[in-house]
Amino acid sequence: MHLTNILPLCIVLAAIFAYVNYKVIRWPPAIGIMVLALASSVVLVLLRGFNIAWLNQLAQAVNTIDFKEVLLNFMLSFLLFAGAIHLDAKKLHLERLPVTVLALFGTIISAALVGYLTWLLFGWFSYPIPLIYCLIFGTIISPTDPVAVLSILREARIPESLELKIAGESLFNDGVGVVLFVTMIEVAHSGNFSAMAFGKLFLQEAGGGLAFGALLGYAGFIALRSVDDYKVEVLITLALVTGGYWLADQLHVSGPLAMVVAGLITGNKSRRQVLSATSWDYLGKFWELVDEIMNAILFMLVGLEMLVVKINPVVLIIGLAAIIVMLLSRWISVALPVWLLKKTIEFERHATAILTWGGLKGGLSIALALSLPGTMFRDTFVQITYIIVVFSILVQGLTIGSFTRKLMERPNA
Repeated sequence: MHLTNILPLCIVLAAIFAYVNYKVIRWPPAIGIMVLALASSVVLVLLRGFNIAWLNQLAQAVNTIDFKEVLLNFMLSFLLFAGAIHLDAKKLHLERLPVTVLALFGTIISAALVGYLTWLLFGWFSYPIPLIYCLIFGTIISPTDPVAVLSILREARIPESLELKIAGESLFNDGVGVVLFVTMIEVAHSGNFSAMAFGKLFLQEAGGGLAFGALLGYAGFIALRSVDDYKVEVLITLALVTGGYWLADQLHVSGPLAMVVAGLITGNKSRRQVLSATSWDYLGKFWELVDEIMNAILFMLVGLEMLVVKINPVVLIIGLAAIIVMLLSRWISVALPVWLLKKTIEFERHATAILTWGGLKGGLSIALALSLPGTMFRDTFVQITYIIVVFSILVQGLTIGSFTRKLMERPNA
């Protein structure tokens, strides 16, 4: 079986899962497809034990996939641009301080805490892994996924300002998380940690990505302003994503942050100033569909990857314990910025609790884990990431609506 057979398989299964979710389960599409894809991966792992010929062929094909190339250098650009293009930048600007602090400092705090506590966990289970690799794992598990949770939170009727904080933080902490991940990989490869070198590399990636993203965004806006044909407009945004992400890599700046900024600028300026209602309707729905398709394929790929990952019982136990580490780190990384910012801005009731429980882990964490080199304990971290994402989607994702409603219904203290 070749890679060209795997992609059609992923798309067919994603379509089947979307249909089953729509007709039977009726969960939010993002969560329903993710849950069914994850369930299918468990079935595949169980069937693998029966030495079925076509499953063995499938596993061999999966081994040929360069996940870093497919996920980080291709799919991620579409996911981040699709998430950013729909966000209202004018309203987000009002929440710029909490979003910036949560996305930047919150992600750094979470990555450091997850990395250090996971390193202690491995030590307690006599499964030693160097601290630098655990810190890389911290950058993998710290970004959050807003796609699945926002539709549920809207039904819970949370304040719009809190919804913007969640969406904005999730988009930008995805970009920050990838920058941290790439930076820590470089540090691990060099074998020499230097705070100065780390800071310089981080600023180059992050600052360069933001500036380049702004340039891309305005270029996209100027191009869209000169045409009035939705087919050409869709093609322009596709070129912006594929060409812009490739060029960011050549310039050694953060492609993910560039996609977030480019999506915000292109989407908002074009929607408000140049696109007709028909054009925006087509463009918006196109990128919404791209987002759902990419997420579905991503979760199908991780299901297939579980065919070739060697399951370790000790790692599974560590993974279950790492759920507590993830939640604790998320709470601290939210509570500390909220506590500091309360002196200058007003936060909504129960903001810390909702931001903590609503910080779902999803596609980006899976993509980063799969893109790790084999020498950096890839199989170990893929298993732990898989456990945390399953918990996050099944438990946090399916309870965040009722959890939020109960909190919002409580009378003021």
